[in-house]
Formats: sequence, structure tokens, C-alpha cells
Amino acid sequence: MRGLVLEGGAMLGLFTCGVIDFLMEEGVKFDGLIGVSAGAAFGCNYKSHQIGRGLRYNKEYCRDPRYCSIRSFLKTGDMYNAKFCYHVLPVELDPFDEETFIRDPMDFYLVATDVRTGRAVYKKLKAVDYTGFEWFRASGSMPLVSNMVILDGMRLLDGGISDSIPLKFFEKQGYDQTVTVLTKPRDYVKSRYPAMGLARRKYKDYPRFLEALENRHIMYNNQMRYVLDKERQGRTFVIAPPEKLPIGHITHDPEKLQKVYDIGRAEAERVFPALKSYLKLG
Repeated sequence: MRGLVLEGGAMLGLFTCGVIDFLMEEGVKFDGLIGVSAGAAFGCNYKSHQIGRGLRYNKEYCRDPRYCSIRSFLKTGDMYNAKFCYHVLPVELDPFDEETFIRDPMDFYLVATDVRTGRAVYKKLKAVDYTGFEWFRASGSMPLVSNMVILDGMRLLDGGISDSIPLKFFEKQGYDQTVTVLTKPRDYVKSRYPAMGLARRKYKDYPRFLEALENRHIMYNNQMRYVLDKERQGRTFVIAPPEKLPIGHITHDPEKLQKVYDIGRAEAERVFPALKSYLKLG
């Protein structure tokens, strides 16, 4: 089976938007997609066939304090406003096409982290109703600047804490021909989480979550090595930024978003001949 694996990274995910928009335009089909955090929030547009949507709404609302702001964090506990980002915007302002999402045969998974266990939760979404949007929120809820999301009796936060690049999980599901889209260059090495002191105070009742956060850089760097080993073996096809992206995890600059998106499109176009060969496309 052919699978697409999308790393997270908040606004670094505009690179992914550029990649997947290009792939959709070229008619590349996958049997399944798994996304983490921004990889899920942007990757869902693949299954709903909405080329350009991820770039469009981010450029339109990145300066809107209802979208992402200190004001939202102080008022609600969420830097990315839960109601606006996950319910008003995709329902009223830039509607998500749930009907097409449901009809498309590609399976769609996302990853969140169970705060009580510190382990990854893999959710297969068949529809994107109110609860579905809450799963997207859970997958992308960064620690310290987000409230926990309670779903299925679990307290959930950012999936990148427990499984940043879920290639191994997808292989276990039977996806033996995979494309892995990274938001960091191949030589990136993650450092320790810089705010462990604050995290220990805020999450003192969740020692397993703290352990996962403390060891996140080890998990991530091991996963990056695994992905690159698989690439060398011809077992996955990696699309990654050629260098560090000129953007932070949060930005209010539409021009930077466009630039990162354009880098993603250009890289996808550059490697497309090799990708066609790998996927055995006609």
C-alpha cells in the first residue's frame, strides 16, 4: 500500500502545503495518509481535494488576533484560539469540504499524545464533524501554550511529543511504499525541550508526559535516523527542505508563509521525476 507521512512543525508546515498541493495537481494518489499536528491540519486537504486552502487561510488570518495571539492565550489558555481556528474558520470562513473527505477512499490518520501515559494515540478519522475538528486541535495543541483536549476519556496534547514522524507506525499498518514529508532539513538535530522548568510546574501531575517531553529530542533524532536509513534502503521517499526554513513555528507575516509554501512546491517539483520512478507512476 502507498502511504504519505507528514511531520508537524506549526507554520513550518507551509512547506508541506506546497508539497502536497503540487502532488495533488499532479494527480498522485495514496492509500493512506498520517499527519502530526500541522501535518494533520494541512494534510486533511489532500483527502478533501482542496488545493491551496492551507496557504489561503493562513495568509488571510495570520494577523487576526482571533487566530493566533498572546491575547487569545491570556484570554482562553490557547495561543491558537480553539473556537476560531478549529470551528469558526473551517466551518464558516474557509469551509472544509467534509463531503469530499468522506467520499475519497484514502484512509486518514492523525497523532496526538495522551498526557496521562505519555504515549502516542493514533486516530483514524472517517469524518470531520465537530469531534473531528477537536481531534485536529488535540494533535496540534503545543504544551504550555494550549489547553489539554479531552476526547474519548483521554487528556490530549501535541502528537509530536510522542511520535513526530510516524513512519514506523505506518509501516506496521502495511504501508510498504511511503513518501515522508519533513519540515526540517535532513541534517537537523533536535535539542532538549527548552522550557522543562515551566513544564514540570504545569504538568506535575503527569510524570509520564514529562518523561516524554524530557526525552523528545532523543525520540525525534532516532526517528530522523530511521527515516534517512529507510530512504537509503529505498524503503521510503523523503521530501525535505533543502535548508532551514526562513520562518518560526509562529508567524504573522503572510510573505513568509508564501515563501515557505513556494519552497515546498519547488522542492516537490524538483524531485518529482525521481518520485514518479519510486512510485512507478506512468
